[in-house]
Amino acid sequence: MKVIFLTDVKGQGKKDEIKEVSDGYARNYLIPRKLALEATSDSLNAIKIKEKAKAAQAAKEKALAEENAKKLESLVVKVAAKAGAGGKLFGSVTSKEISEALLKQHNIMIDKKDIVQNEPIKNYGAYSVKCKLGYEISGTINLVVTEEK
Repeated sequence: MKVIFLTDVKGQGKKDEIKEVSDGYARNYLIPRKLALEATSDSLNAIKIKEKAKAAQAAKEKALAEENAKKLESLVVKVAAKAGAGGKLFGSVTSKEISEALLKQHNIMIDKKDIVQNEPIKNYGAYSVKCKLGYEISGTINLVVTEEK
């Protein structure tokens, strides 16, 4: 009997995979536990529609990531921080602060985990910070650290 796996089943198949299994195994184990569904024409069409929707969503997210990468090139994000004598900051500018400033100033949402800092920012000045936008697309955030007033 051909079945479509609804979840990963160890040793049998992965989710959305169509595979031939014995009739007894399918009727007595896979189908009652909702691990698989019998492969009928309706269920096969549903899987195809789901795959098309997933591909369209991935294309939309990739286009958004490319658009954000282009926007980031022309933007400057300003972060204010307290410092002592000589312009040395108390602590450092974190990726969370950069993410919040980017959202507040330019309405672009980038998760703090996606911002990559090679070394901590501990002085005033201008910096370029890399960020991962997904789908192997990366952008550069132009950051200016200024004195907090």
